Amino acid sequence: MMADLDGKVVMITGASGNLGSAVAQTFRSAGARLALVDRHPDLLEKAFPDLIDVPDCLLISCADLTSIADVAAAVTRTVERFGRVDVLVHTVGGFRAGAPLHETSLDTLDFMLNVNTKTVFITNQAVIPHMMRQGSGKIINLAARPGLQGRPNMAAYSASKAAVIRLTESASAELKHNDINVNCVLPGTIDTPQNREAMPDADFSRWVRPESLAGVILFLASDAARHIRGAAVPVYGRS
Repeated sequence: MMADLDGKVVMITGASGNLGSAVAQTFRSAGARLALVDRHPDLLEKAFPDLIDVPDCLLISCADLTSIADVAAAVTRTVERFGRVDVLVHTVGGFRAGAPLHETSLDTLDFMLNVNTKTVFITNQAVIPHMMRQGSGKIINLAARPGLQGRPNMAAYSASKAAVIRLTESASAELKHNDINVNCVLPGTIDTPQNREAMPDADFSRWVRPESLAGVILFLASDAARHIRGAAVPVYGRS
């Protein structure tokens, strides 16, 4: 499965995060060339000190993924360096919840739609024309289980992740004749230091490790998943 990732150009957003860094390490082990995109230059270089100035890796910092101009610049830099973008893995997302709909602020809704939905729309939109010219490509977006069914006190979050699933399905339907696969993953609770701190009494063994989720994403980017299109793939662990 990994052989077809050798030399492929993989753009990973949110690369310094828990999931993004796991995805980067997994794809690096599979032989991919990496364009690692993040908003924070210090965190990006801290996460990947061994990849600074490496010819087959490109670190792109200070990229605001809610900005069309910033995302376009990141994609342009990637294409200028490597000549193409074979895979986009979009790991950026956020979570705010805890209040019922009638007590949820408009700021919370705007934040959820911006970080979870708008970033998917803009990054997908930016790479698709390049993939269409190539006649191939893989896009893997990050959705979530509440995007399938609304949860109490999660209205804004659930709505933003539902939109990711619908965007993924629409893009897949539009691009299936261009040999471009667009799918998304639906993680359960991811085992991160932040989640452990927020839920110290939880059974962490039931959660999904970032490395496990990265392995599923690698599969979706591989030729073995060439017939999977428009899917929302559950990766729940036992959570």
